[in-house]
Amino acid sequence: MAQVFDRSSNALARAGLVLIGLIVVALGVALNSLQRSPWVTRQGQRADQPVPFSHRHHVQGLGIQCQYCHTQVEKAAYSGIPPTKTCMNCHSQIWTNAAMLEPVRQSWATGQSIKWIRVHDLPDYVYFNHAIHVNKGIGCASCHGRVDEMPIMYMENSLQMEWCLNCHRNPVKNLRPTSEIYNMAWSGPSASKPVWCAETGANTTATAQQVNCVTRDPGAQDPEIAQLNSLTTLGGNGRSNGGSGTHLQPVPLHGSGETYSDVQTGAILPARYTKFTSQQALGTYLDDKYRIRTPHELQSCEVCHR
Repeated sequence: MAQVFDRSSNALARAGLVLIGLIVVALGVALNSLQRSPWVTRQGQRADQPVPFSHRHHVQGLGIQCQYCHTQVEKAAYSGIPPTKTCMNCHSQIWTNAAMLEPVRQSWATGQSIKWIRVHDLPDYVYFNHAIHVNKGIGCASCHGRVDEMPIMYMENSLQMEWCLNCHRNPVKNLRPTSEIYNMAWSGPSASKPVWCAETGANTTATAQQVNCVTRDPGAQDPEIAQLNSLTTLGGNGRSNGGSGTHLQPVPLHGSGETYSDVQTGAILPARYTKFTSQQALGTYLDDKYRIRTPHELQSCEVCHR
């Protein structure tokens, strides 16, 4: 074949193979970057909604809590889009002639739902249950970000499979007291801001709602009161029923570590509190109390694919 091919053909063939390999690798890297990009995931993009609803105004400004609009989040697989009636509970009295609320008034008058654009839209083959996550100690901000600081709602995280699996492999890093699920400013325990937790009664439910956590040292109270194991003052969900009541929203904005379940001085508290100064320690404790499945079980295909 020497009469057909020049001596340089072997070198050119090797260079061609190397070039083809580099092109294949570069194409793979480009496609991988593309499928992780906001162009595909819509991460950080603000949808053009029919009504420019501001979570920051309603949550941070007015103190409306998540469950007022998303009524099914603790009981159903879907958090639910609030019906027009929920909006009109307030806007039949205030901002009744605002131009931006005309779609709301039209919906109320005609009985036709507002065509909201869904921001967090998982693929149809993925089964996600809001209730199990909320009742097992995953806070709203862990998935949705600081919704209370969003003038227009957008997707904080990619919600891709690898993002979900990162949590399922090690759920303790995101677990929090169930009384802090809706506390957007929850920052977890640290050496400077410890958290004390205790069971307030017999742990008979899989969601372990009877774990109470506070950020004030229970031992600093009256010793006789601190030793009483009673629920006279604390409700079954670990929140104070006395004093000024529970906080609706956190202050300040960027995570003070305050808990909704902090109780007033003189409250009757459970006897045995455990002090936590790291999220890993607190998460491990809650992992046991909430009876979370093992990481191996949480990564089973049938967990998400039905």
